[in-house]
Amino acid sequence: MKFPVPSVWGARLAPSGGLLRIIGLAGLLALTGMLGACSAVKLAYNQAHELAYLQLDGYFDFSDAQSSRVKEELVKVQRWHRSTQLPAYGDFLKKWQGLLPGDLDEGQVCSATDDLRSSLLAISNRAEPLVAELAGTLTSGQLKFLQRKFSKLNREYQSDFLEGTPMSRIDKRVKKAASRAEMLYGSLEEKQLAVLRRQITQSVFDPSVSLAEHQRRQQDALQTLAPLAGGTATAAQARSAIRGYFERSLNSPNLVYRSYQEKLTRDNCKTLALLHNSTSLAQRTKAVQTLGEYAQDFRTLAAQDF
Repeated sequence: MKFPVPSVWGARLAPSGGLLRIIGLAGLLALTGMLGACSAVKLAYNQAHELAYLQLDGYFDFSDAQSSRVKEELVKVQRWHRSTQLPAYGDFLKKWQGLLPGDLDEGQVCSATDDLRSSLLAISNRAEPLVAELAGTLTSGQLKFLQRKFSKLNREYQSDFLEGTPMSRIDKRVKKAASRAEMLYGSLEEKQLAVLRRQITQSVFDPSVSLAEHQRRQQDALQTLAPLAGGTATAAQARSAIRGYFERSLNSPNLVYRSYQEKLTRDNCKTLALLHNSTSLAQRTKAVQTLGEYAQDFRTLAAQDF
């Protein structure tokens, strides 16, 4: 199932900067719960480092030497994640198993966003040495490859979220949100679909604002990587530059965007709370059962040697 994290209700994440993408791909190790079925979690988690490599290669077009090094380090990141992060995910799901039988409020839902943010910070800190080392081996050709990848992602985002009529865009977001919710609760009723449509229609989500921020991150990524490419910077300088980029990606220097992001997060939390509060006892029971299956998978994975 794709666990309905508040920040992604009804909208795919806009294309982000290349270095932030590494956090997101490392997040495959963190967010195995965002997969298609509970039965696939253990298999997918054990292969997540391979999937992360393939995705990253699509951004950087690695050389043979880079490929070997990145693969080696991704395996280490996964080992670290298995031993230090997975147990917390089981605790997180156990907490939510206790909350789902009752009604939820906006604050409770937003606390899940805080937990996710803490996980991403931990992963970015762990990935920092790898990214800094990789940056020093990049060539000008690879930076151009990355720039072309960004352009492709931006075109795809514009097609998905900025083209078509306003109603067709809302329909698409409602369909995606309903699909994710049904992976947790089972089939939604008409009144629940109405909740989603009303909240999505009233949402402050503005795809042009989101795209502009991610284009800023893309330019920031290119400007951060360019002086590091070729290995002229010291290890300390490279790590400092990468750390600064991660910070600017997670906490935008654009105060207008940060205000928008906070409002959007509250919007999404409210939507999820209202939807949950409209569910039946049977739907909530299914949600609790689903989270229990994931928690068991996480416990099993954490106990495995890799």
